[in-house]
Amino acid sequence: MQPAETDASSGPGLEHLVPVMGDVVRDTGASVGLVYLLEPDEHMLRLALVSGASQRITAPWSRIPLDTSIPVADAMRSGQLVWLGSQEEIARRYPRLGIVLPYDFMLGAAPVVGGGHVWGGIVLLWPIWHPPRLSTHEREAVDGFCRRAGDILRHAADSGHRLLPEGEPRIVTPPRPQETDPAQAMAAHRFAERLPVGCCALDLDGRITFINQAGAELVGAGAASLLGKRPWEILLWLQDPVFEERYRAAVLSRQPTSFVAVRSPGTRLAFELYPDETGLSVHIKPAAEDGAVPVAQQPAYPAEAVNVMALYQLTHLAAALAEAVSVQDVVDLAADQIVPALGPQGLVLMTVDDGRLRVVGHRGYSDEFLERVDGTPVTSDVAGVHVGTTGAAEFFPSFDDFRLAHPHTSRYRNRSAWAFLPLTASGRPVGSLALSYDRPRPFPPAERALLTSLAGLIAQALDRARLYDAKHTLAHTLQTGLLPHTLPHVAGLDVAARYRPAGHGMDIGGDFYDLIRCTATTVVAAIGDVQGHNTTAAALMGQVRTAVHAHATAGASPGDILTRTNRLLTDLDPGLFTSCLIAKLDLARHRAHLATGGHPPPLLRHPDRRTEVLDVPPGLLLGIDENAEYSTTEIALPPGAVLALYTDGLVEVPGADITDTTDGLARRLADCEDPHLDDITDCLVHHADGSAARTDDVALIVVRPHL
Repeated sequence: MQPAETDASSGPGLEHLVPVMGDVVRDTGASVGLVYLLEPDEHMLRLALVSGASQRITAPWSRIPLDTSIPVADAMRSGQLVWLGSQEEIARRYPRLGIVLPYDFMLGAAPVVGGGHVWGGIVLLWPIWHPPRLSTHEREAVDGFCRRAGDILRHAADSGHRLLPEGEPRIVTPPRPQETDPAQAMAAHRFAERLPVGCCALDLDGRITFINQAGAELVGAGAASLLGKRPWEILLWLQDPVFEERYRAAVLSRQPTSFVAVRSPGTRLAFELYPDETGLSVHIKPAAEDGAVPVAQQPAYPAEAVNVMALYQLTHLAAALAEAVSVQDVVDLAADQIVPALGPQGLVLMTVDDGRLRVVGHRGYSDEFLERVDGTPVTSDVAGVHVGTTGAAEFFPSFDDFRLAHPHTSRYRNRSAWAFLPLTASGRPVGSLALSYDRPRPFPPAERALLTSLAGLIAQALDRARLYDAKHTLAHTLQTGLLPHTLPHVAGLDVAARYRPAGHGMDIGGDFYDLIRCTATTVVAAIGDVQGHNTTAAALMGQVRTAVHAHATAGASPGDILTRTNRLLTDLDPGLFTSCLIAKLDLARHRAHLATGGHPPPLLRHPDRRTEVLDVPPGLLLGIDENAEYSTTEIALPPGAVLALYTDGLVEVPGADITDTTDGLARRLADCEDPHLDDITDCLVHHADGSAARTDDVALIVVRPHL
C-alpha cells in the first residue's frame, strides 16, 4: 500500500501515524477516521489526524476535555471499544452528538494504549448499511491500530519527542490509485463536457474542483470563477443553509442526497450529490415544478446569511454549555466554539465582580491590551460596560460607528466591527461578551438575534458555573482541612507527601495519609482510602485517622493498629469499608514493620536503586469482620532506601491490569532522580498523570531514612 498523502502544515513526527491510520481505514472500510492525542496535562484531547472529512466539519471536535461525555473520551476512560450501531443509539447515549450530527451512520471509538499509558483514541464512522456489529477482521484491524499507534507514541515519548498536533489537524487522504492514462483523462473530460446536464465535483471541503460547461450555464456563472470556491459562498441564491446541509450530510453519512434550489428569476434546479472518500459528484439539471425534494429559496439577506456550519457549531456549543461545570469550562467552550463558528478575530468574555468587569477569557487579544480593560468599574460609560448595565446589545458595523458611540475607547489593531452582548441571568447582569472583526460587518437582523441568543446561553452557563466554583472551593477547603497541614520533623528521616483530587464535582475524597512520631527513633507512616466520595466518607476518614494516630502513639504494632481500628469501624457500622497500610519505622535499628488491610502494596527502592513491590500478607478491608486479625511483616530499611506508600488512584488505569501498572510505578521509582525526596514524589505523581485520566483521588507518602 502506498503511504497516504498528508498536509505538511502539522507538527513533525505525526507522519509515523499516517500509514497506520491509512491501514485501519482501509481494512475496516470506515468512511471517516479521526485520531485524537492526549495533551501533556492529560485533561484535553486534540484532534491530530482526519481522514474522509474536512477540517470545517470536524472543527467542533478539534479539542475535547477528557472528562466530557463523548465516545472517544469514554473509550479512553473505560479502556474498551465504544460501539454505536444506529442514529437512535447515538441520540440516546450521547444526546449532544445526536443534536449536531443528525445523520445515519455507525460509530466506533477505541483507546490507544502503550506501555500502560493511554495516549489517545481513534474514532471511525461507517455508512448505515454496514452490518450491525464489527466483524472479527474489522475488530482485529482496530485493535492492531491501537497497539501500533500506542507503541509509536510510547517510543516517541521515551525519546523525549512526544507526538502532538501543532495547529489544525492533519488531513490524511486515501492512497492515490494508479495514475490515469492522459488519453483516458482527456476522454473523460470531453465526455463530461458533451453531456447536456450539469456535472460538478466538490472536494471534502466543499470546494469546486470541476464543473462542465452545461453545469456552469445552469448555475449562471463562468467555470473559472467557480473553481476553488464553495458554491454557497459564491452563488448568492445558494446561500440558504439547505445546500451546505446536504453537502455535510452526504460527507458524513456517505449516502446520496438531493435538493432543489430556485435561481432567480425563478429557474428551479435539482442537485443530486454522490459522495465517496475523496469528495462529491454533483448532478445538476432543471427541476420539475412538482418536485418533492427540499426547496431552497433565496434568503432575504443573502450576503450575510448565517451559514449552516455556524448554526451547527452553535448548536454544539449550546449542548456543551449545558454540561459545563466550572467557569473555566464555560470560558474555554465559548472561546473555542464561537471563533470557528462565526469568524470573529477577537473575543473577550467578562464577568461582574465587586462592581467591576473582570476579563475571564479571551482569544485574539494581547494580555497587555486587556490589562487596560480588566477591572473597569461598571459605572463607566465605555463599550462592554454599557451593555451590562442597560441589558441591550450594541452592534457597530464599522470603526466610524464605534468611534461615534465610544470616542474614548481604545481600538485594538485594525479591528473594524464589533458586537457587545450583555450576559444576563435571572434578570441580573453576569457580565458581557465582546466580539470583534477585522472587516466591516453589517450585522443583519438574523445574525443579531443569533448572537443575542448565544449570549443568553453563555450567561446562564456562567451563572451555574460560578455557583459550582464556590461550592467546589468550599469542598476543597473541607477536604484539605481533614488532612495534615504539616508533617512532623523527625531526625534522620526525609518525608514527602502529596494529595491530588480527581475529576469534577462536589465529591470529597476519602484518601488520607499521616506521619506519627512515637519516640525519638520510631515513627509511623499511615495511608488509607475510605470507600466513597462524599461527606460521609470524609467524616469516616477523619475518624480512621484519629484512631490510627491514637493507637500508634500508644506503641501498638502495625498489625495491632489495624486490628483495633477495624473493631472501631465495625462498631460504628458506617456501611463503608476502608483500606489501610501501616509502616512503623525503627530508625535506630534500620528496620520497618508493615501491616495492610486490603491496601495496595508498598514500593521499596534499595540504596543501589533496585526497586521491588513488597509482598505484605494481605488482610481484610477494615469494617468487614470485627474478628479479623492483621499480621505484621518486618523488613530492612537501611539509610538511603526509599519507601513509598500510595492509594490505588496512583496505579488504577482503565483496561490495564493493576499488577502491570504497579510494576510500572516501581520501574518509575527506580528511574527517579533522588537529590530531593520531593522530586521523587513529584516524579511518581507525574507518572500517574501520564498513564490515564484519574478517576479516583491520589494520596502518596514517601519516606527515606538517612544517617
